Amino acid sequence: MAPRGQPLIVVGVDGPSASKEALRWAAGQAQLTGAELRVVTAWRLPVTYGYAPDYSGAGYQDRARETLDDAIGQVLGPTPPLSVDARVEEGDPAQVLLSAAREADADDRVAGMVPEPDLLAKVAVGSSGHRPGPLVRLRERREHDKARGETAADLMTSPAITVLPSATVAEAAWLAALSRLKRLPVADHDGRLVGVVRRDALLQALIRDDAGIQKVIEAKILTFCSPASRDSVAVQVHDGVVELSGRMSNATMARLAAQIENIDGVVEVNNRLTSV
Repeated sequence: MAPRGQPLIVVGVDGPSASKEALRWAAGQAQLTGAELRVVTAWRLPVTYGYAPDYSGAGYQDRARETLDDAIGQVLGPTPPLSVDARVEEGDPAQVLLSAAREADADDRVAGMVPEPDLLAKVAVGSSGHRPGPLVRLRERREHDKARGETAADLMTSPAITVLPSATVAEAAWLAALSRLKRLPVADHDGRLVGVVRRDALLQALIRDDAGIQKVIEAKILTFCSPASRDSVAVQVHDGVVELSGRMSNATMARLAAQIENIDGVVEVNNRLTSV
């Protein structure tokens, strides 16, 4: 954790060149501001239906660590010019990045967003050397000037486009479509970040009804739970939000929750299961 008062910059890396460009920018920003640089990557088990394979020797976590180390080595070299806190976490990439980023702002307030198109524009301008002529449209000139920014404040869209936790799936989906965001921050009335919802999850929630989701979950419970545990597990689904209650072993609980999070149409999982 960054010392109290020291800025913290968090960047997610998953291998492609765009994430390496994000890492390069974040490292430069950390050096300029004296901030701690935290680099995170996420991994999770594949979605399966019916019989659950044994993934204990699959090495997903090890491959994620290799991806992270390779990216840091390619961008920052074998001896990085600054301290790097590299972390490999299990879970949904957006939620892992959100959890890591919460330490960057004690109040969890969303100041703005740097969407992928803005980062792509910055990389393109830097690589091509393109300069707008005197007769270009005002919008292109503004986008070009923005792409030349050196800080997150220069690149970000502000005020941030967020949705309230009480918004319906349809309302959130409409806002995501209008703003062309792949991930929509969820913030409370004080602007504090409480979560992130993916555009594809919103779409799946709109085209798949809750009953269909519940049937898939019940099939997974039959697969993962012992006969003694099945009757004690209750499932409720509303607008793609799944609520689990009951009792089961810790190992089974973790595997079941991870599988349910990856079901198409599931927006959120409220896990109220307790261990036996």
